[in-house]
Order: sequence, then structure tokens, then C-alpha cells
Amino acid sequence: MLTWKTIINFAVKGNLTPDRRVEKTNAEWRQQLTPEQYRITRQKGTERPHSGALCSIYDEGEYNCICCDTSLFDSTIKFNSDSGWPSFTQPIKPNAIKYKKDDSFGMVRVEVMCNTCDGHLGHVFPDGPEPSGLRYCINSESMQLDSKNEETK
Repeated sequence: MLTWKTIINFAVKGNLTPDRRVEKTNAEWRQQLTPEQYRITRQKGTERPHSGALCSIYDEGEYNCICCDTSLFDSTIKFNSDSGWPSFTQPIKPNAIKYKKDDSFGMVRVEVMCNTCDGHLGHVFPDGPEPSGLRYCINSESMQLDSKNEETK
């Protein structure tokens, strides 16, 4: 289980190696993604709180990167943080997420990205529920739910 100490270590000393890499030009990303998905994932944007389609969905399944379809989070680790963004306590695998110190906007945070394609996902904070104490605060536009519920497919 990842902890805040582990996350800080990754952000400062380097990340785990991903299972694969996906690299495309900006033009290729623009062609593949909607303008809002591109703004968030490739330009490190954020969506307005409580505006994302995945905020209130708790169907069984995996949340995959909208850019490269890498599995990022499992529905069993999603929780309602009342933050306005989908929140998770752990990534699906330790090497699924890339961590980077983010000191923009006059605060220090840890940015989380897809480790496969470097798509911006959101941030992680040390104020989540036990046992990890982590809260991955993720933009809905950066993910898609691969639902196990056949009715929602």
C-alpha cells in the first residue's frame, strides 16, 4: 500500500517504471481528445468542482486514462470526499501513476499523471481515509469508466 511518505519519495527522487509508454505529438492528442480533455490532460487544466460526470458514479469497474486507456483506479477504492472531484485511496498498481511536485498557485502539492502517457489527472493529498490516508483527487475528463455493469456499457 502506498503512503504519503512513498508519494513524496516518488515526487522527489523519481517514479516507478511504467509497464509501457505511449507518446504522441500535440497534434495527435488534439485529434484524439475533446477540447476539454486536451485542456485538462495535456495542458494541466482542471474542471470545475462537482461538474464532472464521474463524480457521482459508483458502478463497478476500472477507471482508465482517457488518453491511452491504461488502468488507473479500481471502483472498490473510490470514495465520496465531498471535494467535487472523483476521489480514490490508491492507484490500481503502484506504477500506474507518476508523481511530480507542483508549486503553482503559491502552494505545494503533488501532481498525479498517467505514468504511461504523462496525461495530467489531478493531485494527491494526505487527507484521505485510513488505512492509506491518501486522497487522489482526479478530473473526470481525464478518465473513462470501464464498467463491469453490463447495463451501463
